[in-house]
Amino acid sequence: MQVNYPKRVRTVESWGDEGGIGPPGAIWLDTEQAWNFTLYSRHATGVMLLLYGATDFVKPLFQLQLNPLKNKTARIWHCLVQLQSAPTARYYGYRVQGPWDPKNGHRFDPDKVLFDPYAEQLFFPPDFSREAARQPGRNDGRAVLGVLPREEAEFNWGTQLPPRHTHDAVVYELHVKGFTARDNSGVAQEKRGTFLGLIEKIPYLKELGVTVVELLPVHQFDPQEGNYWGYMTLGFLAPHQGYAVRDAVAEFRQMVREFHEAGIEVWLDVVYNHTAEGDEAGPMYSYRGIDNSSYYLLGSGGRYQDHSGCGNTTRCAHPSVRALVLRSLQHWGERMGVDGFRFDLASVFMRNEDGSINTDSPAIAAEISAIAMELNLRLVAEAWDVDAYLLGRSFPGLAWRQWNGQFRDDVRAFVKGDAGMVGALMQRLYGSDDLFPDGPGDVCRPYQSVNYVTAHDGFCLHDLVSYNEKRNQANGQENRDGPADNRSWNCGWEGDDGAPPEVLALRRRQVKNFFALLMLANGTPMFCAGDEFLNTQGGNNNPYNQDNETTWLDWSLLEKNRDVSRFFQHLIAFRKARPWIGRSRYWREDVHWYGANGPVDFASRTLAYCLHGPNDLYVMINAFWEPVRFHVQEGRNWKRMVDTSQQDIAEEPVSSLHYELAPRSVVVLENT
Repeated sequence: MQVNYPKRVRTVESWGDEGGIGPPGAIWLDTEQAWNFTLYSRHATGVMLLLYGATDFVKPLFQLQLNPLKNKTARIWHCLVQLQSAPTARYYGYRVQGPWDPKNGHRFDPDKVLFDPYAEQLFFPPDFSREAARQPGRNDGRAVLGVLPREEAEFNWGTQLPPRHTHDAVVYELHVKGFTARDNSGVAQEKRGTFLGLIEKIPYLKELGVTVVELLPVHQFDPQEGNYWGYMTLGFLAPHQGYAVRDAVAEFRQMVREFHEAGIEVWLDVVYNHTAEGDEAGPMYSYRGIDNSSYYLLGSGGRYQDHSGCGNTTRCAHPSVRALVLRSLQHWGERMGVDGFRFDLASVFMRNEDGSINTDSPAIAAEISAIAMELNLRLVAEAWDVDAYLLGRSFPGLAWRQWNGQFRDDVRAFVKGDAGMVGALMQRLYGSDDLFPDGPGDVCRPYQSVNYVTAHDGFCLHDLVSYNEKRNQANGQENRDGPADNRSWNCGWEGDDGAPPEVLALRRRQVKNFFALLMLANGTPMFCAGDEFLNTQGGNNNPYNQDNETTWLDWSLLEKNRDVSRFFQHLIAFRKARPWIGRSRYWREDVHWYGANGPVDFASRTLAYCLHGPNDLYVMINAFWEPVRFHVQEGRNWKRMVDTSQQDIAEEPVSSLHYELAPRSVVVLENT
């Protein structure tokens, strides 16, 4: 049986060549052999449509000045163009007329060729120039264009329904290019750094055991801006052409299909909080020249509000931006087969049209939730931005998961050996009931917590245990960028050069400790690609502009650190086989907390607990730098399943209720 996703209906209420309001953007009407174009602009005084052929991007082969009396309905400009009027047309753009009045929020420049915000593919002419987009005046031949749609064959989504993981969800964050860019990735040369390259690594991901891949931004971003991570979005409906061998749309869908066939969900890291147009000195690609004051939050004198740290902030409470965000999510969910979204700086959705925070009734958050319910999509919020921290119940939406930055900070501090962290570790392992309570305090719903120790932003796991200080000089900002407080510890030796064997062994143990606690904690675990084989970024904790071997995974480390990779694989399988670790509802009587030899000692660096389920688990944690003798407080007939101080997996029965934990180690027993 072939599984097909919902197919959009391409219809429009049309009145001849005037066109009409229909799905936004450029829509191909097969029955009429024509395109219908729509463009929202509240303040434009005129719009010109430009169609280009396959080779000449200076002189359009067709252009049409829209008549506001015929080609405009309310704030929507529209027209219909028959194929016979431009049979060789491949690309399109607009010139938009209106006032140049920055103090009042208007930045129209009729000389600029602008792309359609709803274009589902973007094209970069050979002479494309970010600098030309920054300068006033004509940018013919150097402007980003939309690709004209044509009728296409229905995509074969294969035989498997999209997977849906619950207690066994293990999220693996990766960068499309960096995952396979190196020669030693084992991927065919022409596919390295692409969507197709990821397909070749699916057997590895299945063996590792991850069930969700979360891709760093794949929306088309500015290739000349220098943000390797992809957080400078240009088009919210278009896949990044730089990740394709030929056709980004077809190859992305093929990649999703193959992940689904392997039982792996695909989530996208999406950036709706700002665009690549930056601040007042930034380039004009689209939104700024189409309707600046509608798309962006503006302050006094028409200056951009910057709650993103990237120069501008989108005006997500405005109907035009809400419509674009919702259409983008529908597009990626319906047409591209995506299973979920992680929203970068999601506090932007809580901002009113003036930029103030509104956590009571933000319309767009409710609308996103409705789309997610309809299309069975996962929603994950990074519940903060530069000026608003809404982690926990401050962020509305019980169906949304949230990146739990508090889990990261508290677990790092405890494993590092900081004093006074026992209570905080208990909350993080329990499911962060302080952030995600349910009821009067006797129950927690930890499914909302996406637990992580590392992500793309900050130290990778190897560097977390190898560097006390960041090394970001290569980023060109004199080491001022990136967080200074990483709660890292180098295990007694800074960096890799000359590190003695005992330091290297301790680092391995600390890595295993971090991963063991991540896999044992209730919530949804996430870790960063390459952590499982000690990939390093040389101490750079903010390599956003390092499109080189700093950020490309070094697959030679997989064989070198096979014992660590095997430990990750074992712990993932251990968690997935025990649904009661990741239960969706957590009652306080489900877990009993202890110290090493009695009640919890909050002043110590040790903790133990018994998690009750079909098979009870007894976990003992020693973050102290000396051995500690633990007394198992419950049950008998225990079997040791994990001991991070052992060189390899060491499962064996335990004959005594006394267990001496090595310095800085974690032990897991299971009742047989």
